[in-house]
Amino acid sequence: MSQSSPFFSIARAHAGAGGRAAAAALLLRHPVAQLPPRIHGLRYFPSAIVSPAKTLNSHLSLPRATISSFANAGNGSSGKADATEAEEEQNGESELSEMAKAFHISPRMAMSISVVIAFAALTVPLAMQSLVFHGTYKMKALAYLTLLSGFYMAWNIGANDVANAMGTSVGSGALTLRQAVLTAAVLEFSGAFLMGTHVTSTMQKGILVASVFQGKDSLLFAGLLSSLAAAGTWLQVASSYGWPVSTTHCIVGAMVGFGIVFGGVNAVFWSSLARVSSSWVISPLMGAAVSFIVYKCIRRFVYSAPNPGQAAAAAAPIAVFTGVTAISFAAFPLSKTFSIAILQALACGAIGAIIVNRVIQKQLGDLLSSEAEKIASADKMNGQQVGFLSDIAGPTGAQLQIVYGVFGYLQVLSACFMSFAHGGNDVSNAIGPLAAALSILQGVASSAEIVIPTEVLAWGGFGIVAGLTMWGYRVIATIGKKITELTPTRGFAAEFAAASVVLFASKLGLPISATHTLVGAVMGVGFARGLNRVRAETVREIVASWMVTIPVGAMLSIFYTLLLTKILAYFM
Repeated sequence: MSQSSPFFSIARAHAGAGGRAAAAALLLRHPVAQLPPRIHGLRYFPSAIVSPAKTLNSHLSLPRATISSFANAGNGSSGKADATEAEEEQNGESELSEMAKAFHISPRMAMSISVVIAFAALTVPLAMQSLVFHGTYKMKALAYLTLLSGFYMAWNIGANDVANAMGTSVGSGALTLRQAVLTAAVLEFSGAFLMGTHVTSTMQKGILVASVFQGKDSLLFAGLLSSLAAAGTWLQVASSYGWPVSTTHCIVGAMVGFGIVFGGVNAVFWSSLARVSSSWVISPLMGAAVSFIVYKCIRRFVYSAPNPGQAAAAAAPIAVFTGVTAISFAAFPLSKTFSIAILQALACGAIGAIIVNRVIQKQLGDLLSSEAEKIASADKMNGQQVGFLSDIAGPTGAQLQIVYGVFGYLQVLSACFMSFAHGGNDVSNAIGPLAAALSILQGVASSAEIVIPTEVLAWGGFGIVAGLTMWGYRVIATIGKKITELTPTRGFAAEFAAASVVLFASKLGLPISATHTLVGAVMGVGFARGLNRVRAETVREIVASWMVTIPVGAMLSIFYTLLLTKILAYFM
């Protein structure tokens, strides 16, 4: 049986001459001691063993996020040896060797992958219609530079923001890092290509006043390219240290800096900027509150149930029905008639719930029956009044494995949905300014809506996948390991809460950041277990990176614009 299975599979043991299946075991990570002798091959999600996070105050130089965050979780018998090896490897290994460890491949293969990505990034634009369209060599050179700038921004979105979808799954053990990266790569590209918006505006996010820049195409072009370069630069710095920051805030900060310096104070919609900045507070608080409630509900209604495994199996279809219905209604193109759209979303939710219920019964039916018989034959405990905020001890043994297996499966599904939706939504942060800049070169720029070519959407999707492949593990380490210790139930609570908050807040028009919401949701799960379960040093570093995102983006944008305007004087 493979040790890298994302959630569970079956190992059936036959007892006696009749050959009747005695148990069905979850295939997860490490062998579990002291399980009933009838249950064989049972493996479980390990609790994350996390080395203390290095902080800003503990070193003169900032620590960079590395794959060693994942390598530290090992067997207790060899913990010291593993720690020594990890330290030696961390001291002497390069970026490519870290990537090789993430994918369990050789450094030479990692080098090959990086070379192929770099070669594709430099050569594919030469064959794109957006470049061929321009006649003069100068215009082609500017179009080529624009496409590379969009790729650079998309690359950094993949390196940083994709952790929103996959970080908790890796931290809880529901997915290995390699599985998470490969799964997210497929879904992020599919979301960007299939669901990415085909319409954008020259003035992104409603931050700048369009009329201020009418008739200043050269300046506007420089500002758009500078915004991409500035946002990409700060994202790359944040990713190198494992800080999860908002790509939306990066773009907003870059455009604000450009607008103030080159358009004046009146070029910025300050109310919109205040609205975006307020998400620093609203997003993490809402995420923390909802994840706190979800995790407490799991402990109250699943952990404290007479048969926690059966309670988890019963709760899974309900959670899937709720999640798939909400996501279908909010994210997928359904009927424009409200009543029909509701029925379509409910139908999608019902189909998802039926499929999940059948999978669970097929995979865990024998084990669930076996545990139910044991519980029925045992002396029943007197009914205890368990409060919602009570500290409830979790199940143990086979019951714990059933619960973790069910919620691990749910977490993988929620991560897939979030990854697909993220690719469709956040690709616009890179592709929007890119399409607007290309429209200026084509002479069709205006404050009206601009159509984004399909090939440009695919280009943005490729950039996200490339960044995720080469650097995605860094922020995944922070989300999944360094804020608080995650298990499948905690990871599901955080991810389900974050997805719910983002969906409903977006529908209500509230200023929300998916990155900030998920970080808050992970913190909320930690707080549900006790205030000391959240690593304050990591949280302080993350919050500090949020607060400087807009100012740093603004300053970088100003610098890049000053530089580009001098260069463009020769081309335009």
